[in-house]
Amino acid sequence: MSTATSNSEIVVGLDIGTTKVCAVVGEVADDGITILGVGTVPCRGLRKGIVSNIDWTVRSIKEAIESAQTMAGVEIRTVYAGVAGSHIRSQASDGVAAVGGGEVTRADLDRVLEGARAIPVDADRQILHVLPREYIVDAQDGIRDPIGMSGVRLGVKVNLVTAATSCVQNVIRCAERCGLTVADVVLEALASAEATLSDDEKEIGAAVIDIGGGTTDILLYVDGGIAHTSVIPVGGNNITSDIAAGLRTPMAEADRLKRLSGCALGRMIGDEEEIEVPGVGGHQPRRTARRVLGDIIEPRAEEIFAVIRKRIEDTGLLEQLSAGAVLTGGAVLLEGMPEFAEEILGMPVRVGFPTGVKGITQLVHGPQYATGVGLVKYGAHAMADALAREGAAPAPPARTQRTSGVIEVAPPVDKSKFWQWIKAAF
Repeated sequence: MSTATSNSEIVVGLDIGTTKVCAVVGEVADDGITILGVGTVPCRGLRKGIVSNIDWTVRSIKEAIESAQTMAGVEIRTVYAGVAGSHIRSQASDGVAAVGGGEVTRADLDRVLEGARAIPVDADRQILHVLPREYIVDAQDGIRDPIGMSGVRLGVKVNLVTAATSCVQNVIRCAERCGLTVADVVLEALASAEATLSDDEKEIGAAVIDIGGGTTDILLYVDGGIAHTSVIPVGGNNITSDIAAGLRTPMAEADRLKRLSGCALGRMIGDEEEIEVPGVGGHQPRRTARRVLGDIIEPRAEEIFAVIRKRIEDTGLLEQLSAGAVLTGGAVLLEGMPEFAEEILGMPVRVGFPTGVKGITQLVHGPQYATGVGLVKYGAHAMADALAREGAAPAPPARTQRTSGVIEVAPPVDKSKFWQWIKAAF
């Protein structure tokens, strides 16, 4: 197995979710990101997005990584891991720095962002992301990229995402026990937005709603920047539990019924439709109207979207989300979810599919793979930023000489030796 070709890099996104672990392998080259392999296995080691059993989680990660690297034909050593859970917090901050040299450089950006993150944080929490909303150069605001602009004072407004240190460390520990190195821990909603949102939607204002098994992640874009993020500890597993209790059937069968026959809007179900419900504890299967299943799912789905709307209303940004909402996560595959979301949220809603990649895209063409693909894209951007920082202070340029169609690089001239030769000659 190889790690990468000579002109490309391998980036792996590891989505550790409540119901599944998904590893997506991408090859990053000059012409874009190519998906090489995907590994997805069920996971029982997390509860509401937080690791509750390390051994079970490690086992699932190993299986997902082995499946992905077998398909991709590469050896996986480093991953970008996703994190979620109700411990995620978001708050606004700002920073100011003087511009050295009269022109904004990357070093100035780093200093002003470092100042924005210099806020008191509880001892058991850590800053996960510093997400710029806008830059201000002197009196001009609303700037996306200030590098190269003239000014003497640089300001920034950011959104700080913090997480419980123990929860982040548990994710890292699980990956390390599989022999992996975690390059970065990324908020899953941020990764989902990276994979599904267009630049126009970010500019106009949009909400990314990732409904997973144990949590629902919300990320709000306003004027091209991230304005708010939060996590609700409720998801598709709550719907499954309601079905298991209401129809008196095992959890595994309830999940199967939800995926194959479930519908979030009762009026979309015909009166004559029936389903077969397996019994529990040795009881015989029985047939019942599909509408009964819909009557169980609809109140829970309504509750989830009502909580989402309340969270968005509390931020005061509801009216600025002109592009509407994008739904991702496995739970949104339920029939009627987009239509129900439009009714409750009062805005246009679409299901988000990963975009901006090539290769075996048919294996990641689904809202449940948005986080995994987004982690790969996040990793590609992080590598590009690192290369840009390395090239921010280039060495003195070398002279080039063209000889018979071949460019040869000549070392820089040592001027001290030149003047010594002049003095010796005259």
